[in-house]
Formats: sequence, C-alpha cells, structure tokens
Amino acid sequence: MTQQSESTTPTPVRDTGTPPVVSPVTSPVPPLAEPRPLGEHRVWPRTFHDRLTAPLPGLRALARFAREGAVRPGREGLADVPRLPFAPGPLPRVDTRTVAVTWAGHASWVVRVGGLTVLTDPVWSRRIIGTPARVTPVGVPWETLPAVDAVVISHNHYDHLDAPTLRRLPRDTPVFVPAGLGRWFRRRRFDRVTELDWWEAAELSGVRFDFVPAHHWSKRSLTDTCRSLWGGWILTDPDGQRVYFAGDTGYGHWFSRIGQRYPGIDLALLPIGAYDPRWWLSDVHCDPEEAVRAAREVGARRMAPMHWGTFVLSAEPVLEPLTRVRAAWQRAGLAREDLWDMPVGGSRVL
Repeated sequence: MTQQSESTTPTPVRDTGTPPVVSPVTSPVPPLAEPRPLGEHRVWPRTFHDRLTAPLPGLRALARFAREGAVRPGREGLADVPRLPFAPGPLPRVDTRTVAVTWAGHASWVVRVGGLTVLTDPVWSRRIIGTPARVTPVGVPWETLPAVDAVVISHNHYDHLDAPTLRRLPRDTPVFVPAGLGRWFRRRRFDRVTELDWWEAAELSGVRFDFVPAHHWSKRSLTDTCRSLWGGWILTDPDGQRVYFAGDTGYGHWFSRIGQRYPGIDLALLPIGAYDPRWWLSDVHCDPEEAVRAAREVGARRMAPMHWGTFVLSAEPVLEPLTRVRAAWQRAGLAREDLWDMPVGGSRVL
C-alpha cells in the first residue's frame, strides 16, 4: 500500500477498498500496511457507497417493513428482561503484557492491551435516539474507569457513536475512527483524531490499530448516508497478542480475508443480536450462528459475544441470541471455555 508522508496540508487518498479476489490457498497475503502518522489530515471521497456489500433497502422493502411492523419483540420476547445477565465487578489488574476485556454493554468494551486502556464504541448513555432505554445498566461505572488512553469507533450509528458519552472525555484523548468521520470529532474539539481506510493502521505506545472491513453502512442524518466509512479494529500488542473488535457487521466474505491477513487472533468480539426479521437485517447484522462461523473464519481462538442484551433494536426475544450462540458453538465442536459469553459488566483475562 502506498504510504503518504506527513504534511500540514490535506493530501488525497487512494481508494484502497476491495482487495482483489484471490484464492486463500495459492495466493500470497498482502503485507500489513506501515502505520500512518497519528492525527494526519486527509481528503476523502464524498461517498463510500462503493464499499457496500449489499444494496440499501429500497422503497419496496421499506413499505414491507412498515406494513409488517416487526421492530420489537412481543410481550413474551420481553418477559426475560429481568433475567438478562448483569454482573458488574472491578476491572481486572493488568500489566503491560496482559490483555483483558470488560463488557460495558452493547458494543462498548474496556480493552486493556499493551498497557493501554482502550474504549470501543463507548455508549454510557441510558438512551439513544430511536430506541427504548437500555434494558441492562452500564456494566462499568464511568467513575471507576482508569485514564482512557484511546477510543476506537466502528461507525457513526447512534448506538455506536454517542455524543453525550464522548463529551465526558478529555479533548486530547487519541481517537481512531473510520475515513470521513474525523470532522465530526474535530467539530467537537477533539484534537488527536486519526482517520483510517480499510487495511490501514496506526500505532500508539507500541499498540497497533488496524482498521478492517465490515458488512454494514453508515448514516447519522437525512443527508449523510455512507459519507463516512464503517469497519472493525484489530488491536495488536508488542508481544503479538491480538483482539478483533468487529463493530457492527453482517456475515460475508470479509471474515476469511481478515483471518488471512491477521493470523493468530486471540479473541474476537463479535455481534450476535439485532437480527430479526432476517429478510430486513441479514445484510448488516450477523445472527448467532453466523457469528460463530465468522469467529472460525477469522481464526479466532476465543469469541466474546456482544451487541445483544442492552438495547432492544429488533424483534427477536431478548435472551434468544445467548441461547442460540451457545448451541451453535457446541454444534461446531468448539471448546466451551473458549466461548466468553460473559454478563454485562463481566471481565476476562487472556
């Protein structure tokens, strides 16, 4: 990948979108990109529609969705809300060679890697636009967090990019975001914002942050559909330990390509909820069985489910994702201890 030198003026960026279709057996895997400068100012395309792996819903699909009205579970599907797993505890003690994760809820994790404390898609708000209030509290009280060394954002949907939560952070917090999303942060006076395209990387204090593709989209207002990119993150510490945070994604070909380029992923944080009705959501949200398949295709040694049990975003019963992911994991013949199906507030240490 061609690298650009650091400059005080914006530089054009080459479209590094879809890699060539290659055989995973006979074709070489492209080398990892050299880390780009932190806080680099860049010029991006006006739209990323060409990165979509499925067309966005048209008028016919919108009409069907409005007619069927299956946007929330019924009374029986909500009956298990009191049983949703919630077990907050203190953050584990770590050193610079320890990797630990704590699930704050939804796609928000406290990742301790390489001596850094990294937040993923931090949403500490009780409500987000367009959905009922969260059905489980935040698993990590804000005041118990150590100093936040970095934040990674997968995309700009409200359940992943929460302005009230981000206002709590010092404006010099390093933030790693998809291409085209930097202006949103700079308008809010964040001054250490690094935007990356797919397959690009940056480095902070010896920890490598690689931005990788996802099967999703972006939109935050009526006029900004796909104006910024979407994706997941690979965090690699100086010892080579790797955590894959998938963000929000449907199932598809990117998982095997990510696994080829980043072998030896120790833990995959993968979404398992917000999948019903399937005809409406399959292109952008994995169901539990697809998440297990994705974990295998990226070559992850362990999987921690997320994106369920926090906000009611779709029609499946609230506990169904957990039941189905456990069954799918067992059917795949995978070791039970490698499924980290932790409660909100739970922690695990590699």
